Amino acid sequence: MSNQHKSILNKCLLFAQSHLPQACFLCGARVTGRLLCAGCEADLPALSPHCCPQCALPTPEGEICGACLKHPPAFDGTLAVFAYAFPLDTLVQQCKYAGATSLTAFFAERMAQRAGAENKLDLLLPMPLHPARLAQRGFNQAAEIARRLSPQVGISWLADACQRVRNTPSQAGLDLKSRQSNLRGAFACNLNLAGKRVALIDDVMTSGSSLNELARVVRKAGAAEIQAWVLARTL
Repeated sequence: MSNQHKSILNKCLLFAQSHLPQACFLCGARVTGRLLCAGCEADLPALSPHCCPQCALPTPEGEICGACLKHPPAFDGTLAVFAYAFPLDTLVQQCKYAGATSLTAFFAERMAQRAGAENKLDLLLPMPLHPARLAQRGFNQAAEIARRLSPQVGISWLADACQRVRNTPSQAGLDLKSRQSNLRGAFACNLNLAGKRVALIDDVMTSGSSLNELARVVRKAGAAEIQAWVLARTL
């Protein structure tokens, strides 16, 4: 299926989700004007409000975790909505690997709700894909989320400010040290971000290595504040 045909199909799906009775994306129950039934919505694994403000891992009182105190990440804070667990992981995988890009509207809506109206950022920058990976997948899910998130939070987004210049092997199955070395030199930023407050947008933060490496590059481009905004955090 061509990218144009995928785009048309996803627009049709979005229209159908808003106006016509359909099946819940997860369980098949009849719903209208929404992606999930009330039961499946309730089953989504909301992230605990008591989490490290820098990396979003749970902490007893919402204090900075020991790992971030010992090795502070290159980004200043993390916004995450869900834990990366069932059934949220099913939605992410269907979007990422089955071409269900209409799901990014749902993801953006939930991230906008968590971000609220009091954010004081200048730009949303999606996690870039290498051109070879982009050609294979047909879309960048982080860019699709950023595109839909931008009008909801009133922050501009830029699709191509950051690039993935090295086509690294998949991070899946690598330990933390290997993930970090795998990503060295993987990103570039061709934009002057002097004094800008930015949010890096991605679907899932696992170890944080990809976002950390991208944040290093964005910091070198002059960004004054860097937040990581993700749909889900792997615990």
